[in-house]
Formats: sequence, structure tokens, C-alpha cells
Amino acid sequence: MVKIIIYAGLSIPFDEAIEILDSSDDIEVIYKRPIQRGDLNLAIKERPQIIAIIDGVFHQNSAVGHKEILNVINSGIEVFGASSMGALRASELDSLGMTGIGYVYNQYASGEVESDDDVAVMLDSETLQALSEPLINMKYVFENAVSEGILTEEEKDDLLSIAKKTYYPKRNYAQTLTESDLDNDKKDRLINFIRKSEDIKKEDAKELLEYIKNLVNS
Repeated sequence: MVKIIIYAGLSIPFDEAIEILDSSDDIEVIYKRPIQRGDLNLAIKERPQIIAIIDGVFHQNSAVGHKEILNVINSGIEVFGASSMGALRASELDSLGMTGIGYVYNQYASGEVESDDDVAVMLDSETLQALSEPLINMKYVFENAVSEGILTEEEKDDLLSIAKKTYYPKRNYAQTLTESDLDNDKKDRLINFIRKSEDIKKEDAKELLEYIKNLVNS
């Protein structure tokens, strides 16, 4: 029996995660709320073979520490990260055995993104619903909008500058566009593009779950 512990609930809701990776005859999958400092000390006692970190707290409580993760890795447990806190920690610990997956991880690992503020969101602590937009998602969407000819590079940079200087709990597309100098026609085109764009943090979470699914079934 392979036991897997996954910290999620924000980048991808639990019901959607279970549709990709769920317990079966040979696999026990345990989903937990976003990780915080001290959680891994408890998780290691459950003797899992795999731990995946997708979501974690940043400012509400103390974030999961590097030494905690290294302790888990050194005990022989495979640790994966993606999407949010998992991507950030994986980029910092990939040379020491943590495996990162997806766009957000690659952004951190390449140095394109450095601050934990880029993946931070305000959330409802009960429902785990995001109440703001992560900067990493906005960066992904605005860069794609440049590729599609909707924005120029300069306009993209201006929008990201507005978003970056906004305190993360208040960061969203509406506020960013309101403060921008884009004309109304361009705003309308961009809004339509945003509505059709994928949530890259969720896509990374799906990719990680699929990766683990294939790993344990191979």
C-alpha cells in the first residue's frame, strides 16, 4: 500500500483533486488543508511514501520551513511541490531532493520570479476560496495576451507594475485595469481574454497530481 499526503484546497479544490488522484486498492491518498509550520512533523508519523505540497499559508500562520522539508526527504519520503507554496519551496530545495513540477516552479527555479508575494492570495479560511488574484496568474495571462497581440510589452509591464505594488489581499484584475491607462476597447478585449484564460496555478496542481498518479501506477 502506497500512502500519499497532499496539501491542497486552494489552488485546486479537494473535489477536483480527487477526480484526478484518489485512493484505490493499492493507494491511500490523504488530502489536507494548506500546509503550515509544524504539519510535516505530524505527517511523517503517518509513514507516507510521498508528500505533495501544493498550497500553504504565507502570512496567516508561519510557513512550512526548509528544515522541516529536508527532514522529511532525509527520512526517505519523496516530496513534490507545485503551484504555490509547493513551487516556491521546490525551487529552493530542488538541489537537495525536492521535485518541482509546472510553470510556477519553473518561474521560480529560473529566477524569473523571486518573491513569495507572487503566489500569495487572500483566502477565506473556512471555505479556502481565494479572495484575491495571485500575481503569478496575472503575469501568465498578460504574457499570453502579448503573444495574442492584445497587449504590447510596455502595456504588460505597466499592468504588472500596478499589480505588484498592490498589497496582495487587494490584488485583482478589476483594480489593476481601473488604474491602468488602457483605453476602453483594449480593456474590453483583455477582459474577454482573461475570462477565457486558464488558471495556471490550478493547471500546475493538476499536472502534479497526474505526475504522481503515473508514478505510483508505473
